[in-house]
Amino acid sequence: MLKALFGSEPRVKILNLLLLHPENEYSSRQMAQNLDLPSTAVLREINNLQKTQLIAEREMEIPTTKKIPVKTRVFSINRDFILYPEIRALFIKGQILSSQKFITTLLKTGQLKLLLLTGLFTNDLSAPTDLLVVGRVKRDAFLKSIKSLEKDLGREINFTILSEIEFNYRQGMMDIFLYTVLEGKNLILLDEIGLKDKKGENKNVSNY
Repeated sequence: MLKALFGSEPRVKILNLLLLHPENEYSSRQMAQNLDLPSTAVLREINNLQKTQLIAEREMEIPTTKKIPVKTRVFSINRDFILYPEIRALFIKGQILSSQKFITTLLKTGQLKLLLLTGLFTNDLSAPTDLLVVGRVKRDAFLKSIKSLEKDLGREINFTILSEIEFNYRQGMMDIFLYTVLEGKNLILLDEIGLKDKKGENKNVSNY
C-alpha cells in the first residue's frame, strides 16, 4: 500500500494536489498543467493510484460551441477511503515541516506570544480558523509570509490575530471562538503565555 502511494515524485505531487483540495475535481490534462508534469506521467500515476482506491473517477460532459458535449474523465480524492483522514493529515503536516522558512519568518514578524495551527493544518474541518497568533505583529511582513505559504499550499489560509490582553480576556470569558480553537485539534509552534500550564494536560494540544 505505502509503495503504491509514495512510489514516485509525480505520484506524490498528484496526491498532494488532490489531498489539499479534496473538494475539487481535475482532468488529467489539468493536473499536468497545474503540476508541470508530462501528460503521460500523470496518466500512468493516476492508473497506479486508482488501484489503491484512494482516487475517485467520474465522467463529466463539457459543453462545446458545436452543441455536442465532449465527455472527459475527472478525478478527485476518495474521501470515503478508510485511511483518508490519516493520509491527508500526513500530507498537510509534511507541508508544514517542509516550510521551515515560513515558520522562521513568521516568528520574526513581531513579538509573538502564541503561534498555534489548527483547521487546515490539523485536518479539523470544524475549526473556525487555521492559524491563531497572539502578540504584536508587523502586519505587512506577516501578510507576506502568509501569502507565500498560500502559494505553496495552493489555497487560502484563514488566520486570527489577537493581542495578549484580548486573548486573556476572551479566554477568561470562555469566548466560544477561542474555546473551539483551544479545545480542538491543534499544533503549538510557540507558547510564551503558558497555555499548557493554564489548560493542564490536554490530549488535543501538541508541541511542534
